[in-house]
Amino acid sequence: MAGHGISRVAVIGAGTMGRGIAQVSAMAGHEAVLCDVDAGQLERALAGAEATLDKGVRLGKVAEAARDEALARLAGTGRLREAVEGADLVIEAVPEAMALKKRVFAEAEAAAGAGTILATNTSSLSVTEMGAGLRSPERLLGLHFFNPVHIMALVEIVKGERTAPAAVERSLSFVRGLGKEPIVVTDSPGFASSRLGIVLGLEAIRMVEAGVASPEDIDKAMVLGYRHPMGPLRLTDLVGLDVRLGIARYLHDALDSEAFRPPALLERMVAEGRLGKKSGRGFYDWDGER
Repeated sequence: MAGHGISRVAVIGAGTMGRGIAQVSAMAGHEAVLCDVDAGQLERALAGAEATLDKGVRLGKVAEAARDEALARLAGTGRLREAVEGADLVIEAVPEAMALKKRVFAEAEAAAGAGTILATNTSSLSVTEMGAGLRSPERLLGLHFFNPVHIMALVEIVKGERTAPAAVERSLSFVRGLGKEPIVVTDSPGFASSRLGIVLGLEAIRMVEAGVASPEDIDKAMVLGYRHPMGPLRLTDLVGLDVRLGIARYLHDALDSEAFRPPALLERMVAEGRLGKKSGRGFYDWDGER
C-alpha cells in the first residue's frame, strides 16, 4: 500500500485530465484503473500515457524501469463497477455537466467500499451539490488537477459543506505522495484557481477583440512581465475554448458578476469549432502540434 490508506485509484473518464491523473497515480506507486465507456477513447488514453512516459525516458526525466513499472500498474476498463470495486480512491474526470457527474457518483458509491474516498476533478462546479444525492456525502471532495497533469504542481482540494476532515487529510497525503502541492479551499463557485484564471483569460480575449494587441504579444506580456509560465490565451487553447466558455457561463450566473460574462469573440470561436489545440485552431494554429 502506497501510504495514507490509498493503494488502488480508479479514474472515471479517459479524456486529457483523466489520462494524466491515472498516469501520475501509477508513477507514484498506485494501482491505477482508467475507465471510459468509449473504447476508442480509452485506447487512445492508454496509448497517450505510454507515449508521454516514453518521451520522459528520451528526455532523461523518467528512468526506463520506472516507466515499465508505471505501465504495469496502469490498466483500463469500460465498466465503471469493475474500476471502482476495491478502489480506495475514485476520481471522476468526466465532462463538466452536473447531471452526468451525479450519475457517475451514484453508480460509483453503489460499487465502492465504505472507506472509499470519492473525488471530482471539476474546476468550478459545486462539490456540495454534487454530493447531495449520495448516502455518504462526507466522503466526497474535489481534487482539481491542472493540465498537463504530469507537469503542473498544483492540486486544489475542495471541501464541500459535508466533507469529513478525515477525507481531506487522506487526500492531502495522497496529493503530496504524487509530488504535487495541495491547497485547501472551501466550496465556492470557481474555487480559487478557476475564479482567478478565468477572469484573466476572459480579459485577455476582450483585449484581442478590441485590437489591443495580438494573442502572442498579450501572452508575452504575462510570461515576461509577470513571470507566468504560459500566457492566458495559449492556456485557453490548451484547456479548450468550449471548456472555458462553459465555466465562464457558470461563473457569470453563479456570481452575478460582469467580469465573467463570456466575450462575443469566445462565443463566436466556439460556434465556429475553433476550440484550441484539440481542434487544431484557436488563438494559435496547432495543426502541426497535435
